[in-house]
Amino acid sequence: MSSVEPAISLRGGRSHRRRRFVNRLAESGATIAALAAVAVLGIVVWSVAKRGIGEISWGFLTKDLPLYGTPGGGIAPLIIGSAILVGLATAIALPFGVCIAIYLQEFASSRLRAPIQLAIDLMNGLPSIILGIFVYGLFVYGHPQRGWAGSIALSIVMLPLITRSTQEVLRLVPASHREGALALGASRWRTVLGVVLPSALGGIVTGTVIAISRAIGETAPLLFVSSIFSTGVTWNPTQALPNFPVQIFIWSESDDPLDHKRAWASALVLLVFVLLTSLVARLVLARTRRKLSGS
Repeated sequence: MSSVEPAISLRGGRSHRRRRFVNRLAESGATIAALAAVAVLGIVVWSVAKRGIGEISWGFLTKDLPLYGTPGGGIAPLIIGSAILVGLATAIALPFGVCIAIYLQEFASSRLRAPIQLAIDLMNGLPSIILGIFVYGLFVYGHPQRGWAGSIALSIVMLPLITRSTQEVLRLVPASHREGALALGASRWRTVLGVVLPSALGGIVTGTVIAISRAIGETAPLLFVSSIFSTGVTWNPTQALPNFPVQIFIWSESDDPLDHKRAWASALVLLVFVLLTSLVARLVLARTRRKLSGS
């Protein structure tokens, strides 16, 4: 008696066709969402560039701030003031963020790691205006506004970003690097400083650049601590420093059409800086990943 072998269909059954349809639907949705995000970014960049490119000139980048109602002027004080504010904030946040990340990733026990990690995550979601009020009440209330107080506020904004990005890149360092150093007799701290940190340097720089891009556009903290400034270039951080976010806000609220044009042009300069720093951060991160993967 011969047995009849069942026919095998290579086309699959109804459930297979349904799974394939759902998979294509999910891929299409993800593609549409990605294209929508790129389109929104393109619209923002195009809108700002269209309204601000006409005011960009060498004089606009090198002259002092104009007085109300007067033509001309420039944004040189904003460039220098913002650079000082963000530079001081980076000098504060970078060592603290890296040290916190090293402790959490390399030394902390599970009992200590969880609450500290929770605090860092909560700081990352804290509204920046709350930070501005906190720094104002702690350092500025009853005193003149100070640039270094603005840097402290921005450093609090940057701290969780640097910490989290440093943690992620420390996780990418192969465990064999640590084990090899420890096997050769190096101490734990020596291993971290001599092996782990150099391998993660590119990722740390990437996180720092991203944090700078975030901090340079923060308006709320600087409104409280560094918003009453002169129209000239100020180098002294013990005085209120001119900065892009506050000045763009002031110009956007003005009833003078010239101020509106200056606001768009300043926003374009700030946008170009953020886009360039983000691009540099992506390139450095890609290079770091290739290095850590050994390719």
